[in-house]
Amino acid sequence: MTRLFVDVHVLQTVPPSNINRDDTGSPKSAVYGGVPRARVSSQAWKRATRQMFRDLLDPATLGVRTKRVVELVAERIHTVAADLDQPETLAAQVLKDAGIKLEKPKRGKKDDTAGDEPEQSGYLLFLSASQIARLATLAIESARTGTPVDKSAARAAAQGDNSIDVALFGRMVADSADLNIDAAAQVAHAISVHAVNNEFDYFTAVDDRAPENNAGAGMLGYVEFNSSTLYRYATVNTAMLRENLGDDTATVDAVTTFLTAFVKSMPTGKQNTFANRTLPEAVLISLRTDQPVNLVGAFEEPVNAAGAARAIGAAKALATRLQNVEHAYGDGSTENLVVAAGEAVGELTSLGEPLRFSTAIEQVAAKVRSALGGPA
Repeated sequence: MTRLFVDVHVLQTVPPSNINRDDTGSPKSAVYGGVPRARVSSQAWKRATRQMFRDLLDPATLGVRTKRVVELVAERIHTVAADLDQPETLAAQVLKDAGIKLEKPKRGKKDDTAGDEPEQSGYLLFLSASQIARLATLAIESARTGTPVDKSAARAAAQGDNSIDVALFGRMVADSADLNIDAAAQVAHAISVHAVNNEFDYFTAVDDRAPENNAGAGMLGYVEFNSSTLYRYATVNTAMLRENLGDDTATVDAVTTFLTAFVKSMPTGKQNTFANRTLPEAVLISLRTDQPVNLVGAFEEPVNAAGAARAIGAAKALATRLQNVEHAYGDGSTENLVVAAGEAVGELTSLGEPLRFSTAIEQVAAKVRSALGGPA
């Protein structure tokens, strides 16, 4: 197996929007290069990517991340063995046997039902569909035979047979380190390539049933927003992904699914208000054998429009940064695939002949397949 990192760099212009809010409702931001930037957290885009997986793959094959793991396993037990009583009790026991600590859900001040709910994990737990099914099978066998679940078998059931999303994004179990899965994909916080100042939209809404002599608004308020050209970056360690999945074909499928979903997805914050969904101006996929390289340094000096579309200036800065990095540190093995829409394509032709996105994905799949030792 040849070591291979798949880096994906995205330049994407987003119109007035508030796709990722902080605790005050304001668009998230960061200071970089001494100026304020728009920011979209890695968590927000990872969730958007995971949600798009459900459009690209059979949802039944994907994992679930939840504290309500007892309910999750209990539902599977009930589906397979509806005759068994108290599936929640069986599910809780097999999860505990696997080394997962459970606790009663915390009761709110006005909540009288929390004490009746099944136990939950104290943290979000990411389980694949296969792991859920195997844990349920052990619980059913235990109930049928009257013998306790073997703890080593329960731990084994919660490991292996990772779904694509679990293999890519990993899992941390604070109580049992042996259940941890190192993430094969890393996603950076997206930031604007230029300085950004947030703006405010003062809005009113009219009551359709208001009397004719009432000219006032039914409600009023304001929402904070900005617009920006974002630099987005993610990388996939194909060797780690192969280790997590245990299968060459699944690894290739996982890489192509991740690239497709990461490039085309968008967090949904305030989407109904702003209809801000766009596709990238440019996508650069770098296939590296040395290490992942984030090219955000291209934008430490803010990109100014100066009579041209900001995405064009950003594409030029991105190409220059990559060439400089390769000149200083590269060994000539990096391969670049370019996808661009509009005038930004001209700034990236020095890195490679522009391709359709689908063609670039096919070429990545061939390269990953070859790195794993299979036919290109």
